[in-house]
Amino acid sequence: MRVVVLRSNPIAPDPRVEKILRSLSRAGYHTTAVGWDRSGGLPAEDDHSGADVIRLAIPAKYGSGMQNLPALIRWQRGLWRWLKEHHDQFDLIHACDFDTVLPALCCKLRWRKKVVYDIFDFYADHLRQTPDWIKRIIRRLDLWAVNRADAVILVDDSRREQIGGSKPKLLEIIYNSPVDDPMLKDALAQEADRRRFTIAYIGLLQKERGLVEMLDVLLRHPEWRLDLAGFGGDEYDIVSQARMMSNVSWHGRIDYQKTLAISRQADVLFATYDPAIPNHRYSSPNKIFEAMMLAKPIIVARGTNMDRIIEQSGCGLVVPYGDVNELESTLIKLSRDADLREQLGRNARRAYDENYGWAIMEKRLIALYNRVARPLGGQSGLNQTGGEKIHG
Repeated sequence: MRVVVLRSNPIAPDPRVEKILRSLSRAGYHTTAVGWDRSGGLPAEDDHSGADVIRLAIPAKYGSGMQNLPALIRWQRGLWRWLKEHHDQFDLIHACDFDTVLPALCCKLRWRKKVVYDIFDFYADHLRQTPDWIKRIIRRLDLWAVNRADAVILVDDSRREQIGGSKPKLLEIIYNSPVDDPMLKDALAQEADRRRFTIAYIGLLQKERGLVEMLDVLLRHPEWRLDLAGFGGDEYDIVSQARMMSNVSWHGRIDYQKTLAISRQADVLFATYDPAIPNHRYSSPNKIFEAMMLAKPIIVARGTNMDRIIEQSGCGLVVPYGDVNELESTLIKLSRDADLREQLGRNARRAYDENYGWAIMEKRLIALYNRVARPLGGQSGLNQTGGEKIHG
């Protein structure tokens, strides 16, 4: 079975896509990935996670709202052109998010390709600077795509509400958990409290993720340190402020191994997203599962779904979004109480092992794929790894 994974970023890195590629490759699927290189500065072809990675260089910016519409249309055309030219080289399409699924469904209609629709973020709720009437059109198209796909993957059970009114043929929940690295346990055990209190954030650089508030707190506490890395629509403003602060280390865009290394050295991680954004109210980003795997406490914002996961697992603390004083108080508490940090970290690791680890998610992924692929060629040559019961 030949699978092509579509993603509207350059996959440099994209931890979830990379995990999917590795898991499918190990299960006997031949994998290719096609990504969108908006900068045009990355290799057009690469070998990554057991897959051939193809990057389509189509210039565009992040986070520019309606101004990015012409580039988005060019991406759709470029992706369709690639799929059309290579349609005899794949059997199944794994479409990540709404901005890849329409060309994938065109392939399903024209060449009877199977489509797995993996919804990382519900697109209409993800848009920041787009008129409401356009969001409504996108929502209707997205629900139509959910109904037409052969299977749908959601990254959190709470997101069922976002696709309410649709009737997916198959539905599975696959949390965005990191792959466990046994060597990390030994490294964590050897760490000593030999440095100042350190906070880490690696991810999308948007003001709605509590980064401005965190920088304000760091201004009040020069004795603390923040490790910051990533990219995004508000990168210029955030990095400009960070570079003026001696206790913030800016690492730029980094690979996933360095992400884990920086997070491992931190005392606490944070993911304080704005709950006023609909997608944030259903969020369960890889940051919280990375914190679980690394046995690190994490701070999240109230009303973002992350608070539910964190409080159920007892592996972090919850603050009101945008409340700088409450954020500061919480960080002071963690900075002064090493025993609390250790207990939260132990709870985090237990939650990863028992409920959220990638080994559990991988079984669900392969079980879903084996069901979708069966009419195309049976189970021959495929890993028969069992999985959770398909939901929905």
